[in-house]
Amino acid sequence: MSRFAQPLTQLIDQLSKLPGIGRKSAQRLAFYILRASEQDALALSDAIRDLKAQLCLCSICHNITDIDPCQFCSNPARNPAILCVVEEPSNIASIEKTKHFNGVYHVLHGTLSPLNGVGPEQLRIESLLLRVRNGAIQEVILATNPTVEGEATAGYLAQQLHGTSARITRIATGIPAGSDMEYADEVTMTRAMEGRREM
Repeated sequence: MSRFAQPLTQLIDQLSKLPGIGRKSAQRLAFYILRASEQDALALSDAIRDLKAQLCLCSICHNITDIDPCQFCSNPARNPAILCVVEEPSNIASIEKTKHFNGVYHVLHGTLSPLNGVGPEQLRIESLLLRVRNGAIQEVILATNPTVEGEATAGYLAQQLHGTSARITRIATGIPAGSDMEYADEVTMTRAMEGRREM
């Protein structure tokens, strides 16, 4: 039998399903919501309901959007010939923060991971290949994370895109700006040396 009233137990159960939220964190959040004003609690529930009801995937790039096509695909000021491939919709925000990329995106919604049962069929790879084979794309930037899965996905995509008219590039990786070389591991240092450029 639960120590809390049923509605509170139900909220704790639902919150504990969120990534990174354990049972104790879910309990703290549930009590916070309980103590919040009715207006704030209803605003939270409305935001969750609207998130599920109003968002969809862009029919072109598979970004999460409330308009189709999304703000990037429909923006005439962006260069549709330069395509940046990312793992998740959240990766787009990191690239946009730089204010140096003015192309369009393609979201895979994951990486290849045979151990977890994720193959090319589970990702948005086929639509990427169709976009590039169409011939309008001049450059494909593979911006997957520098993890084992991200590197495997980038390698697979490069192999699949080989022979198209598009130039295939990979984002550089290495030592982050503002950090100390003393703390860089050997893989990071190797990539920093391989990705060096002329000054």
